[in-house]
Amino acid sequence: MFCVPSTEIGAIMNVTKGGLVLFSANSNSSCMELSKRIAERLGVEMGKVQVYQEPNRETRVQIQESVRGKDVFIIQTVSKDVNTTIMELLIMVYACKTSCAKSIIGVIPYFPYSKQCKMRKRGSIVSKLLASMMCKAGLTHLITMDLHQKEIQGFFNIPVDNLRASPFLLQYIQEEIPDYRNAVIVAKSPASAKRAQSFAERLRLGIAVIHGEAQDAESDMVDGRHSPPTAKNIAAIHPSLEIPMLIPKEKPPITVVGDVGGRIAIIVDDIIDDVDSFLAAAETLKERGAYKIFVMATHGLLSSDAPRLIEESAIDEVVVTNTIPHEIQKLQCPKIKTVDISMILSEAIRRIHNGESMSYLFRNIGLDD
Repeated sequence: MFCVPSTEIGAIMNVTKGGLVLFSANSNSSCMELSKRIAERLGVEMGKVQVYQEPNRETRVQIQESVRGKDVFIIQTVSKDVNTTIMELLIMVYACKTSCAKSIIGVIPYFPYSKQCKMRKRGSIVSKLLASMMCKAGLTHLITMDLHQKEIQGFFNIPVDNLRASPFLLQYIQEEIPDYRNAVIVAKSPASAKRAQSFAERLRLGIAVIHGEAQDAESDMVDGRHSPPTAKNIAAIHPSLEIPMLIPKEKPPITVVGDVGGRIAIIVDDIIDDVDSFLAAAETLKERGAYKIFVMATHGLLSSDAPRLIEESAIDEVVVTNTIPHEIQKLQCPKIKTVDISMILSEAIRRIHNGESMSYLFRNIGLDD
């Protein structure tokens, strides 16, 4: 696992005041690796708690030490059973609230349901529902990383610190990719162009954008602007109204805006789950002359057959952080590499507990990052 060294942060990491309790809300042992790394960096032991499933699949949480008057940090990494993960967190937060904890801070590196943050036809904004549930359960502060949409912070009525993994990924590029100066940063769709631009400007590299791919699930055609559905004819609405019909979109043939011939292509995104779009982008880049292809993402969900598809694809390496456990996927696909981000989460916890400013962790981050 690639780990970013930092003497500046490391020198002060173990300096924490008393009254801090660190819990892991996962009943799945494979999800506790990140919690252990954070505890080790902070120089504290994990709090004593039991989280398990009853035979009828109900979640039970038993806190086995006093949290009265203390700052409680609950670390929750998302497992395959995302709904159980959410219930584990909510029940533990509520248990700490009823046990008179001074503050309850959720450390949720990957915020679940973050892709469901827009109204689509007769659906709902599930991210808003989840935010309301967390606040109602008793959460007083949230630490997360690279939200799918930064606007999700507005769904909460508590402070939210949306940390960035890009410094760790940028350092990986500089230290682990030979001849990275001959690389070009690629956005696999126009929606990813801002992130790609941010990487390119910091590395002083060129940028390329793939346009014309198959329409994805987050396009304008499925958001709330088409709800209620358009009527079959104008007369069905009202005889006196003449509402103009919206011209349907038509995707152009796949094109790559930018030169990738004879270059290393580095595709950047926030989440890699269903890998079909990444595989299609890699094939397009190979056809345009890219001789090596990397994929960089913060959250590696890598669901279903993703490891096998990556192993058989034109992608040379997939680099993700450990916001989500993926050790099994790494065994299935040696191309998957991990960057450790426990350092920045540990420092965020230390600063919040000691009442220090968080601005140090957001240095050189602009509005578009």
